Amino acid sequence: MSQRTSIEWTDATWNPVTGCTQLTAGCDNCYALTLARRLLGPHYLRRAPAIDTPANRLNPFSVRLWAERLDDPQAWRTPRMVFVNSMSDLFHSEVPEAFVRAVFEVMLDASHHVYQVLTKRPARLLRFVNRNLDLFDSGAVPSHIWLGTSVELQAVAFRVDHLRRVPASVRFLSCEPLLGPLVLDLCDIHWVIAGGESGVVHRPLDLDWARGVRDQCDAARVPFFFKQIGGRTPKAHGRTLDGRTWNDFPVAASSATQP
Repeated sequence: MSQRTSIEWTDATWNPVTGCTQLTAGCDNCYALTLARRLLGPHYLRRAPAIDTPANRLNPFSVRLWAERLDDPQAWRTPRMVFVNSMSDLFHSEVPEAFVRAVFEVMLDASHHVYQVLTKRPARLLRFVNRNLDLFDSGAVPSHIWLGTSVELQAVAFRVDHLRRVPASVRFLSCEPLLGPLVLDLCDIHWVIAGGESGVVHRPLDLDWARGVRDQCDAARVPFFFKQIGGRTPKAHGRTLDGRTWNDFPVAASSATQP
């Protein structure tokens, strides 16, 4: 089923996979992990994990596959932007390549939606696309499937280089939660999201970090979307930056699917 969402840059979420493991500082206060341990834990624990070990069975945030959700986008008649795996990472090592391929087959078939696939593992994304080019008629991921990676600190900016090598029409960066200043190479990047962290133990955003990302986007003529300043709640301090709401989307976004 489609889950409507308050995430400003999308319309709905679709989670054929749940669960993940923490990689870098951007994962420290993961909202998906918090939800899995609290509200969603009993539901998740009824499903065997992808790697079925005693420890994974007891962990609600172990990677789990929900094959019965694969065909959900086919039932959504109204075009929408869909954040794929808001509760996981499609390119986690425990997600079988055959399952990743099945997700892409659905996205290609239900092409009236725009899909936003965000990963912290763009090296595996690159390997997957190169090994499965037969899926794509033009030899590249089409414009209704946007591929992105997270860049929260300069230390993980290497992810952009992996993403840039993926043959795709739309590549994007999520600089959220933005945890420090960034110097970005935006060549062949088509969209950038930035924003602060929210939650009880959120780390504060220095607006100069966000201004730095915005200014680099402006110089490179890359659309910029500022999601939030952050705080105890996502809306605590609003989402204006220097008196403006930054809501830019890639050129590939159609008016029918923009939130």
